[in-house]
Amino acid sequence: MRTIRPGLASGALALALAVLAEPTVALAVAAALGGAAKAPVPADRLVDLACRHAALAFASVAVATALGVGLGVAVTRSSGTALRPLVDMVAAGLQAVPPVVVVALAFPALGFGAAPTLLALVFYCLMPVLRGTVAAIEAAPADVKEAARAMGFTRLQLVLRIETPLALPLIAEAVRVALVLAVATAAVGAIAGAATLGTPIITGLQNQNELHILQGAAATAALAFLMESAWLIATGLIGRDQSNG
Repeated sequence: MRTIRPGLASGALALALAVLAEPTVALAVAAALGGAAKAPVPADRLVDLACRHAALAFASVAVATALGVGLGVAVTRSSGTALRPLVDMVAAGLQAVPPVVVVALAFPALGFGAAPTLLALVFYCLMPVLRGTVAAIEAAPADVKEAARAMGFTRLQLVLRIETPLALPLIAEAVRVALVLAVATAAVGAIAGAATLGTPIITGLQNQNELHILQGAAATAALAFLMESAWLIATGLIGRDQSNG
């Protein structure tokens, strides 16, 4: 229940922004703000772009989660402690580079489309997952881990049966942050020709069409809040079922 209510609030914001992106509503808002009457982006086109946008974000978060959790587990082992400063520095450096710069630099090698955007989003989402995983594993009670070792647990069993279940709520929170970041940032992929909700924003800037910019921005924000809402409600329901069980 602790995350279900915030999830419902995010869902309400997503609905309001989705209504704002709807062609008729967006046209009325643009006219009220003094914008010139121009053709809006059709609703079916926005839905198609939203689906492509979401798929790109999910793919990047999946890769970033696999890398971040794997590296987080590795650097919290006694054998990987020496690598932790280097891993932290690389992850922080990757996030410090703006995604649009990564897209521009990757474009010559990866070409037009989703690939440069996917790479940029993985770079951008890696650090939240990595640091969330490290913090979650280090927060596991030391006495529980010592008891598991005393019972003869191997290192792999300790990770899979003790540390990971205890760390899962904090890792899930880190993945949520990464997902919202990915959805909010994936719009830059339109620069490299990826079909995202940034496409109306780019065409709007090129054609001086404020209506397209409004629709693209509202739809992108709506999708980000929708993903957050779905994640919070799902994790809240799962947590409630586990506590009841």
